[in-house]
Amino acid sequence: MAPVLEKQQPGSTGVDNNNEDEEGQNLWSSILSEVSNQSSSKLPSGKNILVFGEDGSGKTTLMSKLQGAEHNKKGRGLEYLYINVHDEDRDDLTRCNVWILDGDLYHKGLLKFAVTPQTIANCLAVFAVDMSRPWTIMESLQKWASVLRDHVDKLKIPPEDMREMEQKMVKAFQEYTEPEDANQTSPQKRATTVGEDEAVVLPLGENTLTHNLGIPVLIVCTKCDAVSVLEKEHDYREEHFDFIQSHIRRFCLHYGAGLIYTSVKEEKNLDLLYKYLVHKMYDFQFTTSALVVEKDAVFIPSGWDNEKKIGILHENFSTVRPDDPFEDFVTKPPVRKLVHDKEINAEDEQVFLMKQQSLLAKQPATPTRGSTESPGRTASGSPRPAGRTGQPSVTSSSPITAGKKPDPNIKAGAANEGVLANFFNSLLSKKTGAPGSPAGPGVQGSAKKTGQKPGLTDVQAELDRMTRKQDSMVTTNNEQPPAENEA
Repeated sequence: MAPVLEKQQPGSTGVDNNNEDEEGQNLWSSILSEVSNQSSSKLPSGKNILVFGEDGSGKTTLMSKLQGAEHNKKGRGLEYLYINVHDEDRDDLTRCNVWILDGDLYHKGLLKFAVTPQTIANCLAVFAVDMSRPWTIMESLQKWASVLRDHVDKLKIPPEDMREMEQKMVKAFQEYTEPEDANQTSPQKRATTVGEDEAVVLPLGENTLTHNLGIPVLIVCTKCDAVSVLEKEHDYREEHFDFIQSHIRRFCLHYGAGLIYTSVKEEKNLDLLYKYLVHKMYDFQFTTSALVVEKDAVFIPSGWDNEKKIGILHENFSTVRPDDPFEDFVTKPPVRKLVHDKEINAEDEQVFLMKQQSLLAKQPATPTRGSTESPGRTASGSPRPAGRTGQPSVTSSSPITAGKKPDPNIKAGAANEGVLANFFNSLLSKKTGAPGSPAGPGVQGSAKKTGQKPGLTDVQAELDRMTRKQDSMVTTNNEQPPAENEA
């Protein structure tokens, strides 16, 4: 018997196929929705940090430290580096571009490669100022803010887009709230968006956001470890640092900027700076309140400050008023130039001795030295034998033999003058032995006498002759008067 086949009902196979198609479509829809949600929650790319500041203010060193580089390479013109940003919540990683403009205004035209009309909305400006040179702070801030403003104006951004960027800055400033406990959430997780009904909007102050650039601005004071040096070397007081801080904070109000003091040398506030940057760029959770107690570790987030809080600093002013010009109170110290000792050229020996001889010739003969000597001392200053009195022996200025009696009528002062004149005349004698060499009156030069070239030997011979003469005089005085007469 042939098998009997069951008769299938028409349309049953089509229903099963339709159910499978619907399940497949739902599966693909769920996958696409999940991928779409993940892609929208990823960290955005193309964020830019623009760094401005004077040469030597520590811009490159600071950003290289945030990057984690041990050795920073300084360039010229427009430098580029990047900072790694990691989202721990979604295990996502991206790079934030950092553009560092040279401190020379000649290179400001290079900003066109870093900031374009398409990228301006994803930028954050950092103005770095050097705390080791506080007298340059306000001038530097005004200069670089003007450079950025001029560049933004040249971009010719559509008015409606620029207005939208400015309104975004105003809203972010008004909606600032004190962060909650830092231990509740990880700082590397992105913050949840606050509903419009929960946000508390406060009106802006009179001097707040008067110079709205349309992008976030952060003022970074570098080298704050120099505060102690300023106190020791330049006599800076608490009043100086409060005055500096008040002027910087008022500048921050005009631009809606934040303020942070850092020190790469002491690694102060570097981690805080990184967290605040990624918070402003990627909406990461930020849990640090304002810090205004320590003068070298100040941190003021954008939206926290106002005129009343700045006025607290003014209460400590005693020798300056809050509205005094910055450069009148924070003055540049005088430059200590390295004074090199002037090279002293030694005067020619013969010229010096000629001057001394002319001075001696102008002086009158003063016999007071020999005549007023104490009876117990000879004219030469050597002590006389005890118990012996008499007229002190006098040396003659003319050359005499050792055995000849000294003339007692010659004054001791004249003898001393003759000895000095003879001494200088022997030094003044030219080494060439010229016959015109000067000589004292009544004194025959040793060069003429011996026919030899004058030099140090003539001086030595003269001193020996004087010594022998004094010895002979002492010997003569020790002899008996009759023997003296016989001699």
